[in-house]
Amino acid sequence: MSHGLIRRYLPSVVENTNPDLADVIVADNGSTDNSLEVITQEFPSVRTIALPQNYGFAEGYNQAIAQVEHPYVVLLNDDVACAPHWLDPLVEYMEQHSEVLAAQPKLKSDRDRTLFEYAGAAGGFLDRMGYPYCRGRIFQDVEKDLGQYDSPCAIDWATGACLMVRRQAYLDAGGLDKEFFAHMEEIDLCWRLRRMGGKVMCLPFSEVYHLGGASLSADNPRKTLLNFRNSLLMLYKNLPEDLRDGILFRRKLLDGLAALNFILHGQFVHAKAIWRAHRQASQMIRDIYSKAPASSAIFGQAPLGTVNILYRYYIKRQKTFSSLTI
Repeated sequence: MSHGLIRRYLPSVVENTNPDLADVIVADNGSTDNSLEVITQEFPSVRTIALPQNYGFAEGYNQAIAQVEHPYVVLLNDDVACAPHWLDPLVEYMEQHSEVLAAQPKLKSDRDRTLFEYAGAAGGFLDRMGYPYCRGRIFQDVEKDLGQYDSPCAIDWATGACLMVRRQAYLDAGGLDKEFFAHMEEIDLCWRLRRMGGKVMCLPFSEVYHLGGASLSADNPRKTLLNFRNSLLMLYKNLPEDLRDGILFRRKLLDGLAALNFILHGQFVHAKAIWRAHRQASQMIRDIYSKAPASSAIFGQAPLGTVNILYRYYIKRQKTFSSLTI
């Protein structure tokens, strides 16, 4: 969090959030600037939760959510602008559909509001190998919002940039996995929510605008490391044992090809980040996850999708979500 982002984005959240419906709460994740002072002086209606250190995206939310008692919470990035009445239809829909444990609005780019935003667009899915993609975004191809995804839709995962979730379901699922620190943690959480028997929805009659890249840019090798590492951890945690080893083996081969592609393009730091991601994932599985209670004893199963997104995108050249059904 920075006071620059606070002054740019918090006004729309305060102005467009019905105070009779929700409280605006800022969790300060151990900031070292004057962010808390700015909020206190310039946004007196906003409650703050001051965390003593930077716990990372995942554990920071866990710490903050433990300190509130609202039936719903919305995980909202500090680089998100909200449209008028953005929250009302989300609450109304979840009140009417008890099976829905989490939901997201339509996520559009704050750099160009005609476009969907990379981090979640109109709802996320997982392909047969666990690769994430969205209605409105496949890999780096982001679509214009022409109303093509304006229907509510059950999805595999909702964006962590603006994720509404029933607080008790969040706690029952174990919250965001603190070992992830950041990246892929909301996909892992949504997978567990679905394994609990709940639904995750995109509700596009609400929309917000995400700047994106405010914490780590796509060029940062740490982002590469976290994405590749946490993807492997997520698959290990959530796949049934009879499928897990085979899918992880194939993913590791594909990750090797991704590293080779980075090398061929002279991006050696990203290739090294993938190697480090695999080494860290193996160690974390051995030291942490293999010793945890079997997740199948706690949750049911929610299978991966059937689409092979790599084949569809790179071989069949299908670059939009709507083309995947052809």
